[in-house]
Amino acid sequence: MTYYDTIIIGGGPAGMMAAISSSFYGQKTLLIEKNKHLGKKLAGTGGGRCNVTNNGTLDDLLAGIPGNGRFLYSVFSQFDNHDIIHFFEENGVALKVEDHGRVFPTTDKSRTIIGALEGKIHELGGTVLTNTEVVSVKKIDDCFHIKSTDQSFTCGKLIVTTGGKSYPSTGSTGFGYDIARHFKLSVTPLEAAESPLLTDFPHKALQGISLDDVTLSYGKHHITHDLLFTHFGLSGPAALRLSSFVSGGEMAELDLLPQMTADDLLSYLIKKREKSIKNALKSLLPERLADFLVEDMPEKVKQLSPAQEAQLVDKIKRLPIKITGKMSLSKSFVTKGGVDLKEINPKTLESKKVPGLHFAGEVLDVNAHTGGFNITSALCTGWIAGSLHY
Repeated sequence: MTYYDTIIIGGGPAGMMAAISSSFYGQKTLLIEKNKHLGKKLAGTGGGRCNVTNNGTLDDLLAGIPGNGRFLYSVFSQFDNHDIIHFFEENGVALKVEDHGRVFPTTDKSRTIIGALEGKIHELGGTVLTNTEVVSVKKIDDCFHIKSTDQSFTCGKLIVTTGGKSYPSTGSTGFGYDIARHFKLSVTPLEAAESPLLTDFPHKALQGISLDDVTLSYGKHHITHDLLFTHFGLSGPAALRLSSFVSGGEMAELDLLPQMTADDLLSYLIKKREKSIKNALKSLLPERLADFLVEDMPEKVKQLSPAQEAQLVDKIKRLPIKITGKMSLSKSFVTKGGVDLKEINPKTLESKKVPGLHFAGEVLDVNAHTGGFNITSALCTGWIAGSLHY
């Protein structure tokens, strides 16, 4: 039975960063991952390009983490998104910033990010075990006893970074919640977040159309970002972000041209009086979307009655979309819910009930938007969980 100062279960971004931090602080460290490679879910983020963080302010960060983001104040005061950027740049990864503050490696390959994290663990003397599934965790006196299918380990500090329950194909089975419950910690109810939306919209007519910076609204929530029409409803960042605030049965509104007011749009149509409505709209919107919007209208702009003009403008500015539900947890990007934060010390991410037991990443009851916020939360909580706090 091998003893380590720190053992980390789960080799995603939180686990890899926890291993780096622990090794940096001189701890004999072991990272255990059940998949063949580290960072399996990370490999698919940002369309395989790995949106590694967001370069916004602290307020931007907290706005991007609707699920208990304020709990991370203390974490971000110690290690934040700008520290993430410095970490990768200092370790040879060139980064670039795209729209909405999203930060990517200039290679556009997630492998670049995973390789840098792996390389740093090895450089600092950490040990990595892949293809190793933990089957039981116990605490006897001041020592944690961890068993895999064929090995046993002990440690003084255990960090659980097993992720949520979304995308189980990446290994996110919810095992971390089982560990928490074993130690009598509370786990809040789990549900899908950052989930594609199911709608009653005419999917076939619009399937595959993508829109930049439209505004999707429900109640007080107004989200301006990119949107994709799919065969089941809506996806893309605007839909994923709204999914945190809806469950099904709501009527959302879509502003297809938020950069133009209703008056701007009316003035534009008046200038295009001699054109067909379809042609007038094609310079503003994708052709198939323009066709869909005007299918019950006369051919030319000048043939529109004042009521029809108002109706068309209203359709473009407040297109009603009935949300019928969300994709299942297994097909959503993020798990909402997790280890109850009331039982976690926000400065160290250690359990208040079980000394030496820490949690980081999506296993905690923290959920963030896509756009670099989830990975930021994972990397920053990983660093803090792995650190020594004097």
